[in-house]
Amino acid sequence: MPEDLPTALAELRTLLLDRDQLVRAVAAGRRRGSTPTWRRVELRPVAVKSGPVLQVTVYDATQAHTDNHDWTQAAATVDRLLAEPFGNWHVETRDATVQLRVTKKGRAQVHRAGAPARTAATGRHDRSKQRLVEPTEPFLAELGITTASGAVKASRADKYRQVEEFVRALDPVVRSAVDDGRLAPGRRHVVDLGCGNAYLTFAAYRHLSHRLGLDVDLTGVDVKAQARRHNEGVAARLGWADRVRFVEGTIGGADVAGADIVMALHACDTATDDALARAVAWRAPIVLAAPCCQHDLQLRLRQAGRTPDAVAGLLRQGILRERLGDLLTDAFRAEILRSHGYRVEVLEFVDTRHTPRNVLLRAELTAASAPGRSERLAAMTKAWGVTPRLAELLADESEGN
Repeated sequence: MPEDLPTALAELRTLLLDRDQLVRAVAAGRRRGSTPTWRRVELRPVAVKSGPVLQVTVYDATQAHTDNHDWTQAAATVDRLLAEPFGNWHVETRDATVQLRVTKKGRAQVHRAGAPARTAATGRHDRSKQRLVEPTEPFLAELGITTASGAVKASRADKYRQVEEFVRALDPVVRSAVDDGRLAPGRRHVVDLGCGNAYLTFAAYRHLSHRLGLDVDLTGVDVKAQARRHNEGVAARLGWADRVRFVEGTIGGADVAGADIVMALHACDTATDDALARAVAWRAPIVLAAPCCQHDLQLRLRQAGRTPDAVAGLLRQGILRERLGDLLTDAFRAEILRSHGYRVEVLEFVDTRHTPRNVLLRAELTAASAPGRSERLAAMTKAWGVTPRLAELLADESEGN
């Protein structure tokens, strides 16, 4: 039964501002005769070093922009978003899920599941955080992250947190790509380039196939024969060997035909560039890369001997030069991906207390996906006097379009 729209939106406002209950919210679509400022908006509570915040990611036609809002100021942000003429809202709390669709007549069609959503904002602080990867998952025990009874080992707590946060980054872009048809129906192929001991490989397969119900095949690629044998054994014991396979080979040269989702997590230095180049060549709809050590661009900067005057002081100290090289490497990668038709976010993967390598590049192929010239990329290349490795790898791809 259609409901009064302002009343229904007021209910959503209560849920969105309850930081102890909110899990995730998405706004998308448009109302009849109106167009919102953003194509899509995602909200979720996150914990950063300074404390809990409301993280808001807004998507335009080509890019995503993420900002963290202190909870004392979150109400103004939520009010602005609720005032946008979005056609659909999806809000998940620890107690319930509320889906709101605006009808052609401007009424609210609301579906509520779980415990009554109107009483979800209880203010209780004694509930455990809702997880996307439960510690009782058998693959975690097989990988030595948890005990046989499902308790996270103290020595592996950081690894468990990394697995959980990666799945949280993967989940919304996959849901979005399924909803808007960028991930076509049927069997999807996921490739993890440089999978190592496959912690995140198995986590991704479990979430995509069991939680989201997708028909998925997954291939893990690693140069080490020992990693392949270990991972094949885990897949066999889990009963996943028919869907999860492992290939011994380099990221750039392994025999893999293509992919719908590409993962490259902590591939060292230019191995990340090799993975991103393959993803672009495959026109993979979704790419997630967490770079590791970054040395190549730093060497290129020294060889070029050309630095914008405004930042010359950053290169005088080794530690600042190293950090600048890391930031510039990922800035170039993000801009190169955008020039090939991807919408790119650069996210904090996990807190720096748990790993210093905490940047995640999350890229989605857009509907207007034809590669084109990027004036920003050209300006960056000219200013720094370098051509990044990824640009070299994709030179032929760019020339062919």
